Amino acid sequence: MSHWDLTDPFREARAARGVLEADFAGETIPMILRHGDVRRAARDFKAFSSDTPFRVPIPGEEPFRDVRELPIETDPPEHTAYRALARPFFDRPRRPEVIRAVSELTASLLDEVVGQGAVEIIHGLAVKLQSRALAVMLNRPSEDGLLWETWYSNVLYDDATRAELYRYLDRVLPEAAANPGDDFFGALSTATYEGRKLTDEEIMGFAVLTFAGGRDTVVSVIAFALVHLADHPEDLARLRGDAELVRSAAEEIVRVCSPLTHIGRTCPAGARIGAARIPAGHRASLCWAAANRDERVFPDPDEVRLDRRRNVHVAYGFGPHFCLGVHQARLILRSVLEHVSAKVGSVEFLAGEPKYEEWPDYRRQTGYESLTMALHPIENRGASP
Repeated sequence: MSHWDLTDPFREARAARGVLEADFAGETIPMILRHGDVRRAARDFKAFSSDTPFRVPIPGEEPFRDVRELPIETDPPEHTAYRALARPFFDRPRRPEVIRAVSELTASLLDEVVGQGAVEIIHGLAVKLQSRALAVMLNRPSEDGLLWETWYSNVLYDDATRAELYRYLDRVLPEAAANPGDDFFGALSTATYEGRKLTDEEIMGFAVLTFAGGRDTVVSVIAFALVHLADHPEDLARLRGDAELVRSAAEEIVRVCSPLTHIGRTCPAGARIGAARIPAGHRASLCWAAANRDERVFPDPDEVRLDRRRNVHVAYGFGPHFCLGVHQARLILRSVLEHVSAKVGSVEFLAGEPKYEEWPDYRRQTGYESLTMALHPIENRGASP
């Protein structure tokens, strides 16, 4: 029995036309479903534009924020210049000291829960790790990570957490402007764009995306990994001590999970791709989740194959808007797989409240609201009989 609903709701539409006309809060949006079509659209930012504030997410986020998220809600060349300002911090997860710090965080958090019986994984492990690792990446004090872990996993869609986020930013951004440090916010306060300093609104746009863009998705992938290892104990044993398999498994897990179902693009002049016809000014959906199950590209796409070869998934997007936080996400997931396989003899699923994305035309599991598991330690093989 699988404790994650791996049903692919896009299979029939992908095979038939490659497009699903779906209703989102009264807006009909064609979802592009085939791997090749999704990649072509993601590359063609002129026909499929991100230069539409609040309209890149589906449905739009006008009710939840009033600033353009940067750099994601722009197109090249503006996007290229904005992205370059943030990239030094989002590249930090490739540095040895950051890799080591996240590894130590993961090991420490696992030591708190392994062998402790029933543990709530979402807030007891996944949110904590994502938050504390983010503080490392942004070069913020560890106390900030402890604060962020008290927030709901989707910071914009929960009223209380959204208010907490804006209170936090209203405090730290002026502090950074008055006394810039060597952290992310200090760097933004001194950054220049087209020969001028960033405006307060631009700085806020970077900051909001940093907290909203990868938080719940990373949490969902950690949960998926642990659920898979509970359902497939043989994979837990295979990962143990095999660094190459850990790297491959991290890509396969995010492919099958695909925590971000899709993303929106606006077609200024109208567009055609595959069977999709998008009128001028209307939106299209680039469906990462459907593309990642395309049988033309991935044999047995619903199976988690840790050693899958040529894993050209698009869970992190594709083209110029490829996920800025990809190195951080990969580092966290690899660290979880490495340390869980080293410390845990078996993962036991106890209870969970699945989180579904539900619309009139499809329904798919994207995570767990709560997830209770027991992480049983590896027996001491060196002990005397």
